[in-house]
Amino acid sequence: MTDFRTIIEPFRIHAVEPIRITTREERETAIAGAGWNLFSLHAADVLIDLLTDSGTGAMSRDQWAAIQHGDESYAGSPSWFVFLEAVQALFPFSHVIPTHQGRAAEKILFSVIGGPGKVIPNNTHFDTTRANIEATGAEAVDLVIAEGLDPTAIHPFKGNLDTDALEALLEARGPDVPVVFVTVTNNSGGGQPVSLANLRAVREVCDRHGVPLFLDACRFAENAWFIKTREPGQGDRAIPDIVREMASLADGMTMSAKKDGLANIGGWLALDDDALAEACRNVLILTEGFPTYGGLAGRDLEAIAQGLHEVVDDDYLNYRIRSTAYLGEALDTSGVPLVKPFGGHAIYLDARALLPHVPPLEYPGQALAVALYVEGGIRGCEIGSVMFGRHPDGSEVPAAMDLVRLAIPRRTYTQSHIDYVIEVVSAVAARAGALRGYRIAPPEPAALRHFTAHFEPLV
Repeated sequence: MTDFRTIIEPFRIHAVEPIRITTREERETAIAGAGWNLFSLHAADVLIDLLTDSGTGAMSRDQWAAIQHGDESYAGSPSWFVFLEAVQALFPFSHVIPTHQGRAAEKILFSVIGGPGKVIPNNTHFDTTRANIEATGAEAVDLVIAEGLDPTAIHPFKGNLDTDALEALLEARGPDVPVVFVTVTNNSGGGQPVSLANLRAVREVCDRHGVPLFLDACRFAENAWFIKTREPGQGDRAIPDIVREMASLADGMTMSAKKDGLANIGGWLALDDDALAEACRNVLILTEGFPTYGGLAGRDLEAIAQGLHEVVDDDYLNYRIRSTAYLGEALDTSGVPLVKPFGGHAIYLDARALLPHVPPLEYPGQALAVALYVEGGIRGCEIGSVMFGRHPDGSEVPAAMDLVRLAIPRRTYTQSHIDYVIEVVSAVAARAGALRGYRIAPPEPAALRHFTAHFEPLV
């Protein structure tokens, strides 16, 4: 690292793809045709796509080269063993079960250990995690620390799980809790990291009550970087060593390799319990594929393996975290309310603070996200009362926060793209008082409504 302020991309551009420049009128027509749901837009109508960082990054030269090594044997492919070695070098669990993406790992695990009457705590469950738990009849409970629910609170590890609340839950309902989860980084709460100290404390609580601890580890490398740069005593450690310590504190993990696997598809479920692994493999074979490919082509396994080598590089992580903070710092200077400190993979706009005149159940996050698209072709993602407001019993209550996530795909956009985002967000924020809310048009989707619902603007 240098002492200069400019953080350059630690790579050169090898190939490019075009972005279609649209007019405001074209975008107004496109979003109306999509039922004011950004998920329903044609990607070709989006200028800067910050909907998600999941599977949307640019793979490296060496990942594309690794794809050529892909062996498509149905069972026991050499590519499987390359993948297995790369995973266990960072996460040395006994059993690694490949899946086509993270939610498949969640579906398999919770279909085995979930069910009516079960309770699964987490710092904060993300959308597919919560949905897969609730689909079994189990209850998903969020136990993030109080600072994690305050967008303005400054805390180095706002993703930490509240161990006192966990202790109380396990004392009250221990037999109903098949597993405790911790999401690193905490996506629903602003991409906030979890400290090693907190993981150790959670581990101690779990040990006292005889409950296994699992990680939702899809942004493990970014979390490790925050540990290295924020947690006392960790500054001189190598990122792979920090990752291995995180893994050592858990009994298993779910993983979407579309995030810190630097791949466009893939994931896995890893764990140490032999009997649980056997039950999960049986579900895998029914739903995903043979245990040595799990819904993935050999070339995908190779790309993930190479991505796992690249993602723990210090230069890459420094660029990744600092370039995200560049966006956050500029918007903060402009007076746009944000979740702070800034996360690693995204900047989260505080829509409830920016649009106080829009009630939470008129979806201020959705209103802000649509406005960003109409103004400048930027596609973000509502993380709020649309995503989390509807409960399994049919009731609807405001989410803890109403946010708009601007998730930055890895190695995809340049500084000029981000400067453009800063201009667009600032322009929308300047006229935030004119924005109005939305309602969900019937019929409302039964699950994960934010993906497919149609909205109607309120006048």
